[in-house]
Amino acid sequence: MKKTLLLLFLAFLALTACKQSTHNSGKTTGKYTLVIHGGAGSIDKNTLPDSIAQQYRVKLQQVLDSGTYILKNGGKALDAVTKCITMMENSPLFNAGKGAVFNADGVNEMDASIMDGSNLMAGAVANVHSIKNPILAARAVMEHTPHVLLITKGAEDFARKQGLEMVDPSYFFTESRWKSYLRVKAKMEPGEKHGTVGCVALDMHGNLAAGTSTGGMTYKMPGRVGDSPIIGAGTYADNASCAVSCTGHGEYFIRNVVAYDIGALMKYNQLSLKEAANYVILDKLKKQKAEGGIIAVDKFGNFALTFNTSGMFRGYATSEGFSGVSMFKDHQE
Repeated sequence: MKKTLLLLFLAFLALTACKQSTHNSGKTTGKYTLVIHGGAGSIDKNTLPDSIAQQYRVKLQQVLDSGTYILKNGGKALDAVTKCITMMENSPLFNAGKGAVFNADGVNEMDASIMDGSNLMAGAVANVHSIKNPILAARAVMEHTPHVLLITKGAEDFARKQGLEMVDPSYFFTESRWKSYLRVKAKMEPGEKHGTVGCVALDMHGNLAAGTSTGGMTYKMPGRVGDSPIIGAGTYADNASCAVSCTGHGEYFIRNVVAYDIGALMKYNQLSLKEAANYVILDKLKKQKAEGGIIAVDKFGNFALTFNTSGMFRGYATSEGFSGVSMFKDHQE
C-alpha cells in the first residue's frame, strides 16, 4: 500500500513538473538587444562636417528607436531587423536603397540578405535595380521560395509578383553619390568600399536575426557582388551562437566567411562574442590589410561593434537600458 501511494505521489510530481515546464516554455525572457550599423570606413571627426554628423546621429537614433519599440513590445527579432534596414534604405545618408552608390556604368546595383537564427532560414537578392527596398525582397525570398538567393531580373520579377514596391531606377539617384561617382571615375579605379547598412537583434523569445543591405562599391565593375547578400560572409544568424552583419571590403569578407567564422569560433572554440569578433576583425583581417567591421549579438544579449577603420556608423539598445549611437573611433563597445 505504501509503495502504491509512493508511486502515485511520484507520478503526481512528474505530471506537475511537466505542466510547469510546458507553461514556462511559453514565457518570454524579457530580455532583448538591438544593434545597427550604417557602414564602416574613413569616418573622421576632422573630415565629416558637424552638420552632416548630426544628420547621421538623428537618423541612427530614429532607426534604433523604431527597432527597439518592436522588441520591447514582444515583437520578433526578424521584424525589428527588417524595420531598421528598411528605414536606412529609405534614407539618402546610407549606401543602400535610396543612397546607393553608382557602378562604373553609372548604374545602381543593390544587394541584401536576411537570416532567421531560430531555423537557419535565409533569403537574399543581388544586383537589383528597381526594388525600392531590397531587404523586403530578401525576406520574401526566404519566406516564399525554396531558395536562398535570387539575382537581377529573376529577383525583380519575383518582387513584383510579391507586390513589393517597385520604382524607376532614377529613384535611387542622389546628387552626392553622383558627384562621388564622377570623382572616382576621373581616377578610373574603384572607390569607397565600406558603405553598407545592417542590423542584428535578440528578441524576448530568445531568437536571433541578422540582415544587411548595400549599394556596393563606388565605380565597381558592373555585375560585381560583395559579401552583403552572401549568407555566411556578410550575414549570419544562429540561435546556438550569434547574429552578425558585416560592412567593409566585401571580397575579403567572402574569402574569410567572416559572419559565419565569428559564430563558429564561439560554437566550436568556446570563444566569447567579443573574443571571436576581435580575432577576426582586428587580427585575422587586419593581417590581410582588409578594412571593415561587424555588429553582432549573442544568444545571451551580449553585443559587439568591432571595426578596424577610422569609424563606423553604429547604434545599440538593450532591455537593461543601455543605448547609444556613435560614428567615430572614440571607443569600441
